[in-house]
Amino acid sequence: MSDTREKGQKFKLWFWGIFSFFVVITLSLFIMIGMELFGPLPTFEQLENPKSNIASEVYSEDHVVLGSYYVQFRTFVDYEDISPNIINALLAAEDIRFYRHSAIDARGLARVLVKTIILRHAGSGGGSTITQQLAKNLFPRDTVFYRSPIAKTSNLVVSKFKEWITAVKLERNYTKNELLAMYLNTVAFGSNAYGIRSAAKTFFNTTPDSLNIEQSALLVGVVNAPTRYSPVKNPERALSRRNFVISQMAKYNFITENEKDSISALPIELNYMIQDHNVGLATYFREYLRVTLSANKPDRRRYYSHSQYVDDSIQWATNPLYGWCNKNVKPDGSPYNLYRDGLKIYTTINSKMQQYAEDAMATHLGKYLQVEFDAEQKSLGYQLFHEDLTPEQVDAIMLQGMRQTERYRVLRLKGASMDSIYRNFKTKIPMTIFTWKGERDTIMSPMDSIRHYKRHFHAGFMAMDPHTGHVKAWVGGTNFRHFKYDHVKQGKRQVGSTIKPFLYTLAMQEGYSPCHTIPNVPQTFVVADTVWIPKNSGSSKYDGKMVTLKWGLANSVNNVSAWLMKQFNPRALVEICKRMGITSHIDPVVSAFLGTAELSVYEMVGAYATFANKGVHIDPLLVTRIEDNAGNILATFYPQRNEAISEQTAYLMINLMEGVVNQGTAGRLRWRYNLRGPIAGKTGTTQNHSDGWFMGIVPNLVGGVWVGAEDRAVRFQTLGMGSGGNMALPIFALFLEKVHADPTLNVSPNDQWSKPLRLGSVNLNCDEVITREEYMNILEEDFF
Repeated sequence: MSDTREKGQKFKLWFWGIFSFFVVITLSLFIMIGMELFGPLPTFEQLENPKSNIASEVYSEDHVVLGSYYVQFRTFVDYEDISPNIINALLAAEDIRFYRHSAIDARGLARVLVKTIILRHAGSGGGSTITQQLAKNLFPRDTVFYRSPIAKTSNLVVSKFKEWITAVKLERNYTKNELLAMYLNTVAFGSNAYGIRSAAKTFFNTTPDSLNIEQSALLVGVVNAPTRYSPVKNPERALSRRNFVISQMAKYNFITENEKDSISALPIELNYMIQDHNVGLATYFREYLRVTLSANKPDRRRYYSHSQYVDDSIQWATNPLYGWCNKNVKPDGSPYNLYRDGLKIYTTINSKMQQYAEDAMATHLGKYLQVEFDAEQKSLGYQLFHEDLTPEQVDAIMLQGMRQTERYRVLRLKGASMDSIYRNFKTKIPMTIFTWKGERDTIMSPMDSIRHYKRHFHAGFMAMDPHTGHVKAWVGGTNFRHFKYDHVKQGKRQVGSTIKPFLYTLAMQEGYSPCHTIPNVPQTFVVADTVWIPKNSGSSKYDGKMVTLKWGLANSVNNVSAWLMKQFNPRALVEICKRMGITSHIDPVVSAFLGTAELSVYEMVGAYATFANKGVHIDPLLVTRIEDNAGNILATFYPQRNEAISEQTAYLMINLMEGVVNQGTAGRLRWRYNLRGPIAGKTGTTQNHSDGWFMGIVPNLVGGVWVGAEDRAVRFQTLGMGSGGNMALPIFALFLEKVHADPTLNVSPNDQWSKPLRLGSVNLNCDEVITREEYMNILEEDFF
């Protein structure tokens, strides 16, 4: 009996000795970690302002999120904007005692010790509270690789103790609701979704406040192991995990047993779309904004082109948006990071107008223009390039296209010979290509894929409010995933007859009127001892009759413009273009009035807006303000204005360009699209009809469209198909149809031009009304 008692006493001594030893070790570890002997702990400032990679968001003027810039797709949301369903699911599945403990749950630790470690019940749950998991998310563990198991275990223990201390500090600094919101904002859900807002958008295309019970249970279940329980990659496991969370919610009375049974029987329904920069609204605009905001100060050593260096240097000096992130610094002295600092960028884009513009481009190019071109190609035996090109010229174009590919650059870096590169490009391989019916998996050679893409027409479209400068829509191309080149700002093409209104502006400014008459005869120039007579196209005849300037612009008659060019000089034309917002170089030569200069859609829309804004040029404005993640305003932006022409001149030009729509080459706006109200505009077609343009103006909106192929040698065979009125005008027409039909946009066919108070006795009624048959005869005269 005494032996048994003695053994019991020894056991107690051993037990309490071991327990005391672990208590001492634990307390010592806490003290040493608190003294930062094992590395620093988060400071008070870090706890108050924990760093996290927060995506910067781009907002439209009507408060729609257009897209984000991020390293991790994460944006913060307040507790009040999170559905109670997601809160209840999280508590039920992860930490039901969350509101009763202070970061460390002793009961949970005891459960882990007994059930998981001693009894080896793997499904008993972890001991980490939500606050501890938050501490690990905000201040990640040391990721050093340890070969020794002892070193690895020691580091794990130290890291765990650090998390406990950090969790306790977090509990002291934040309310319980704030901690829940912070956790849901930092946790990873897989599919590149970080935080509950990103997860709701990615998996269900909804917002956190709209998540229902089954959606909430699914997302909470995913958190435990994003890959293993991914509803996309492992739907059966995800369903099982979701139903476990639902059972937990019923267990803790967040839902009833009947609700549990009915919801558990539901299948997983996703509206899944990984958020990336290639999808969504205004992709080209967002990319331009990204490059502009994050631009570095120009360094001559990094530029091949001196002119590009000069242009960027001017932008750096004069444009507050250009390089904004690097021109401005945070309170800690470091520059802003577009991908990590959670900036809120408020733009002038209207999400509805942007959608209408993208739809208009897709409809016209995808359902009509490309179809017509492909049909023409089929009838010609798919020769692709215009018949006036020699085989050598075609080979040169294809070689250039080959050299612009990443495949070519990689092969050259590997030292491949041109013969082997040619063989490589002629070998068929599996690939995914763009078509207007969607992406298509196929087998073709890289050389054939170059031909495939060269046959596609591209386009650029921009619309802006001429009075505020706010850019409302920006469509830089047909598909950002496949065609990165932006045809609004980056691309510059010959503008054809759309330059003529600037020449006519000179005339109106010098006292001519729209009804001023001149003889309809050829005009002769002597250039470098050579006689040059600009020609018209189509059925236009030199009949010697007196015609008005309004008739000449309406029908884009070159000899009328040539007569005006004689009254002035090329430098005067270049100067008026500059005053109205054209920044690209224009050669001051007599042929400039034919539109040989290469300009961007961005420049042209900004310049044409001067006509609708009473002669005051206003720079296009893209961003109104930038805020930090807390909503503090960091910067506001305003457009630059200058009086370019008189209000009277602007009004006369509007009248002249109304003639283009009502009686000239843009007449299809009326008879085909039935657009009402005041509309002014100008079509433009370049030599060999390689480029089609249309510039449209209504009282409160100005839009510009360019359409063409990547290579000028890829074009329609006939002027009727390749004119600006056929290639570009329909995009503006389809856009304006929807804008006029949407009363929320305040752009109505009932809007009127603002007439100057002192217009004088200028005659605007030239009594030139043509029949439909006459119009059809002159429709294709818009040659340049």
